Amino acid sequence: MKYSQIYIRLLTPIVAMAGISLIIHSCAKPSPPAVSTAAVSGITQTGAVSGGTVTDDGGAEVTYRGVCWSTNTNPTVANKRSSDGDGTGTFNSNLTELMPDTYYYLRAYATNRAGTGYGDEQGFATLKIVTGSVNDIEGNTYRTVEIGNQIWMAENLKTTRFNDNTQIQRVTDNLAWSKLIVPGYCWYNNDSSNFKPVYGAIYNWYTVATGKLCPSGWHVPTDDDWSVLINFLGGESVAGNKLKEAGTAHWVIPNAGVTNETGFTAVPSGGRLNGTFAYIGRACGFWSATQYDEGYAWFRELDDDITEILRGAVDKSSGFSVRCVKLR
Repeated sequence: MKYSQIYIRLLTPIVAMAGISLIIHSCAKPSPPAVSTAAVSGITQTGAVSGGTVTDDGGAEVTYRGVCWSTNTNPTVANKRSSDGDGTGTFNSNLTELMPDTYYYLRAYATNRAGTGYGDEQGFATLKIVTGSVNDIEGNTYRTVEIGNQIWMAENLKTTRFNDNTQIQRVTDNLAWSKLIVPGYCWYNNDSSNFKPVYGAIYNWYTVATGKLCPSGWHVPTDDDWSVLINFLGGESVAGNKLKEAGTAHWVIPNAGVTNETGFTAVPSGGRLNGTFAYIGRACGFWSATQYDEGYAWFRELDDDITEILRGAVDKSSGFSVRCVKLR
């Protein structure tokens, strides 16, 4: 007879005499949670909505849940993922920073101390960047992109004439530029051959204020137009990297985290401040058509080392780039 059998035989009468029932417990190990994946909806060029339902916690507390996605099948939490609370039940997930015209695979996930469970896989494609073109009065052709309900030029304006075919004054002298209170334009460093093709022209705000700078049917964006664009992209803190040209062909190194997922392709065209050219390769400014007061007007700025797009008011004699816009 084995020692364990002897022990049970001897123990049983003792506990019975005490009126105690002998109960042998079985401790089951937890398993990963069970979760289902919600249908994908709200698909845009750069985002989508999904979620899921944790139907069983697997015998242990669910500490993380959300969705994970990848351009490859069977995405895991090692890929891009959302974090949408804990526990069982239904949750919603927002997918952000997706690339346009790209096919993704998605699964809901839930994690407890035993591991991570996954829901069924779903596939979806983000929307394409809708592109077109427009010509100015001089015949320059510009790529255009649809962003939300707006259509934007995807290149800086180059025209030296208003849309009524009248000539804009070109001003090369620094002091003369700083004192302008009438429309004027120039090329960066007064060098059209090297700077016009990529960076376009630089204009003072008096040129913008004429209302005749953009092609017919287009206009220089108001401060509100800029706000509509930025809010559509998730706010000032993240919009910059979605608008800037990716890579370091024109922006200085490292230009990190830039996606240009909108196709807006902002290049670091610099500007002209107090008549002096500055910041080529490091920053760009875009005029709005909205004045701040008699001497200043609103503009938007993108820099090489931040994700934001900045809003400020500057002297109307300053020189910046122009992008034209219209409603879709």
